[in-house]
Amino acid sequence: LIACKRLKDPQISPDGKQIAFTVQTMNEAENSSRTDIYLISLEGQNLRLFSGGNKSASSPRWSPDGRLAYLSDGQIWIQGLTDDRPGQLTKHYSGVDEFIWSPDGQKIAFASRVYPDCADQACVEKRDQQRADSAVQARVYDELLYRHWDSWWDHKRSHIFILDVQNGDFQDVTPGDYDAPPIALSHGFTFSPDSKYLVYTSNHAEMVATSTDNDIWMVPVEGGPPELVTTKCRDRDFSGNDSDPQFSPAGRYLAFLSMKRAGFESDKPDLFIKDLKRGKFKNLTEDKDIRINAYCWLPDGKALLLLVDETARLKIKRLEVKSGRLVDLVTEGSNHSLSLSSDGQTFACLHEGITQPAEIYLASTEDGKFRQLTFFNTELLAAVELNDLEEFWFEGADQDAVHGFIVKPPFFDTRKKYPAVFFVHGGPQGAWQDEWHYRWNIQMWAAQGYVMVMINPRGSTGYGQKFTDEISKDWGGKVFEDLIAGQQYVLDRFSFIDEDRLAAAGASYGGYMMNWIEGHMDAFSAPFQTLVNHDGTFNLYTNFLTTEELWFPEWEFNGPYWQDEQYYRKWSPHNYVDNFNTPMLIIHGERDYRLAYTEGLMPFTALRRKGIPAKLVIFPDETHFVTKPQNSRFWHATIFDWLDSYIK
Repeated sequence: LIACKRLKDPQISPDGKQIAFTVQTMNEAENSSRTDIYLISLEGQNLRLFSGGNKSASSPRWSPDGRLAYLSDGQIWIQGLTDDRPGQLTKHYSGVDEFIWSPDGQKIAFASRVYPDCADQACVEKRDQQRADSAVQARVYDELLYRHWDSWWDHKRSHIFILDVQNGDFQDVTPGDYDAPPIALSHGFTFSPDSKYLVYTSNHAEMVATSTDNDIWMVPVEGGPPELVTTKCRDRDFSGNDSDPQFSPAGRYLAFLSMKRAGFESDKPDLFIKDLKRGKFKNLTEDKDIRINAYCWLPDGKALLLLVDETARLKIKRLEVKSGRLVDLVTEGSNHSLSLSSDGQTFACLHEGITQPAEIYLASTEDGKFRQLTFFNTELLAAVELNDLEEFWFEGADQDAVHGFIVKPPFFDTRKKYPAVFFVHGGPQGAWQDEWHYRWNIQMWAAQGYVMVMINPRGSTGYGQKFTDEISKDWGGKVFEDLIAGQQYVLDRFSFIDEDRLAAAGASYGGYMMNWIEGHMDAFSAPFQTLVNHDGTFNLYTNFLTTEELWFPEWEFNGPYWQDEQYYRKWSPHNYVDNFNTPMLIIHGERDYRLAYTEGLMPFTALRRKGIPAKLVIFPDETHFVTKPQNSRFWHATIFDWLDSYIK
């Protein structure tokens, strides 16, 4: 798993002849990774390393004239395909987080973190130096979102700058005490086709920690006051999350994704277009119960390509603007990172499945005919026995159909009985999919001799918005009924599973569910012998006060607990400690600010105080995810040793 090459970010060149993409290689000895840029022709020939040197390179972006710009060491570099050495485009003290080219090739827009009251980079550098030199390193805050994901807020904001490629001058076009792009949920900024305007997303709410109200804004490239694009219309006030703005090829329309309900980060993302001449909005997916993850315009402006989360796959579809017809192009596996050729005939993407890491594929926009271009991991995996997923449906809560699948161990013997591990996914608005996962890799677990069971219960995405909605304010309700029914179905159908050797595991919401199962084990006909809880919530009250994105618990549990306590009280696992009786392995990242590591300390303390076997593993250098190679190896070894002691 560590040796796999991790491909990302395919970008087709303007002349349609080759694709630039990145390859991440893990270095276990140094506990780090390196990213390089490669090129390959659209025929799958002439694969070559493009970037070099001692530094990683990422985010390859073609200029309109066919040169390749990219990020390295926090700056933008550019290099022609026949040049020996790259040239440095930026020497921006604050560094560059992401960037795009203008269509005319004269400018680059890039995002960088700065102090909002600093007028220039000298001010930013001086203030950083003053803070570094001070003997007092106290963090001081008087507003929320004082930390996010894995970092304490440094009092800087993300701003978008416009760089003149010829003379190197740059200008902040989003000044002010707010982030552009915003800190979460929304993303993207783009030039108009005539290169005169920049469109971006930003949240101007008074308390961003409780708001998903990311809006779309437009500003002249030469600078000036921004104009709000997502103004209130007849059937929508755009108080929810708006994201990913993209101009139509002719520039008349601006497309974007929009969630209707304020405060709900997992609402249905509708695809809107705004007629910039008439100011009228149109919802292209109002009558389609689909979940769009990403999209792009076709060059004729008559259709768009969509990435759609559907039934445990990430599918590629074509949406025709005028008729509303939706056409399936690629329906298998998980597909990411669309890049369209300039003639609109083909697109490149990353394609992966449960038996294959992501590789680059090329497909037709007309019929989706698919062919593989890269084979970075083929030889590595040829030496490994992998089994495909086997799908099933069963009747869950309210007699609704619930989807799941199993993966058998390698060299499966039908005459044997096998232990099984039930995975519960995070989110909770997420799903197990036909994908290659580097943190919760199903093949890695199956290789230990376990039958792996993945169920997508209430709250999962890809099964319609109603199904997704039905977990909110019901965290241990219908979803738990689905899991109970799913376990019973699996035991009844798959006789090779030994019901006396069962375990369950999950992270984030899945970790919450481990704590919930711990207090409600008697609901299962076949109890789990042990549970594995990674970064799970234990106490909904303390979690509300230590997490950062407060819009999430306020939506899920109907506001702060002091305003309405019923759902916090009903669904918090800590209230059921008296029923805890199952050995549990608890793992947490100390730099996890989404679910503070104290949520791992509490169930461990409760279990050990009650005399129940438990193990606590804290990674001081990891976040919500365990990503460093040596830590990943230790994480897997610890889990498998623990499971083996209970279900082997």
